[in-house]
Amino acid sequence: MTERDLWLAVAGTPGVGARSFFELLELFGHLTAFWEASETEVRERAAPLGARRVQALLMTRRRFKLEEALKRLEQAGVQFVTLLDAAYPDNLKTIFDPPPVLYYRGDLRAGDSLAVAMVGSRRATPYGREIATKFARELAGAGVTVVSGLARGIDSAAHRGALAGGGRTLAVLGSGLDVIYPPENARLYAQVAEHGAVLSEFPLGAQPEAGHFPMRNRVISGLARAVVVVEAARTSGSLITADCALEQGRDVFAVPGPVTSPFSWGTNNLLKQGAKVMQDVSDVLVELGLSEAPATGCERPDLTSQEEKVYSLFSERSLHIDELVRRSGLTAQEVTAILMMLELKGLVRQLPGKMFFRVP
Repeated sequence: MTERDLWLAVAGTPGVGARSFFELLELFGHLTAFWEASETEVRERAAPLGARRVQALLMTRRRFKLEEALKRLEQAGVQFVTLLDAAYPDNLKTIFDPPPVLYYRGDLRAGDSLAVAMVGSRRATPYGREIATKFARELAGAGVTVVSGLARGIDSAAHRGALAGGGRTLAVLGSGLDVIYPPENARLYAQVAEHGAVLSEFPLGAQPEAGHFPMRNRVISGLARAVVVVEAARTSGSLITADCALEQGRDVFAVPGPVTSPFSWGTNNLLKQGAKVMQDVSDVLVELGLSEAPATGCERPDLTSQEEKVYSLFSERSLHIDELVRRSGLTAQEVTAILMMLELKGLVRQLPGKMFFRVP
């Protein structure tokens, strides 16, 4: 097997994370030397890793079959890239402990180095979801790749906003790529893979264990040039992402929120600690070297034929969803889905009582 093949084998060893991987690499110089050494030599030279890790590594040597591993990835529609490869994301190469191997669905592009991560509370407020969707849509419209974690709340809103803006988005999972978490985001997962990539450093079959998410968070920030925190409670995992960003030398932005909301405590506290204020998408774009924000409201986003059909029904007054169903001739389910997309594109807004109006 080649050195690259061995990276795939060793990175998939249970209990061997990025730091242990690179410590093993330092102990042996290259993985071929580890693979070819006797068990006695491995136990002696790799002793600093601990007996459990050494035993797991020796078990990998006995059981790993390259052909079977590659076939399993192919059947799952998953590709992989190692730190040895030119296609490995440039931004991620610069962090202290980059994943030795990244598994992904979709495609990786050099242009993804112009990326912003957007994270926040899973229990997001309507305000938080609206802001995340709007800012992500405008960033995507400016050619910025939006990175997040496919979680409920702000993460999901950020991905959907980027998709609505016609841009690219990357989702980083805390599980193997064949384990979609949360399961209700299966459709969003597929959309992200089609218009960007879904990534993980965890091998197929890995479950979304609690300890995986802090590791996932460092990859989210590592892929980006700046991190935006939209909403965060005192114990929000998004604050871990902000800490990772600071350690990695990334800019951290926070969206201010009402002091009465527990979901604004984290963001407002970040601002007290020196994070940059994000009140408008131009705040981030200037830091990225893009002097102007995307033109919003000047050009209407492209619509599908059915979206155009529903959108054309609006005048100056608001309409109930039942009236839209009756006038359009579409099913209630179809109209609901179309209205969601029109909201994401910033063209309509929902009022209480399932009333909708056209945004001026």
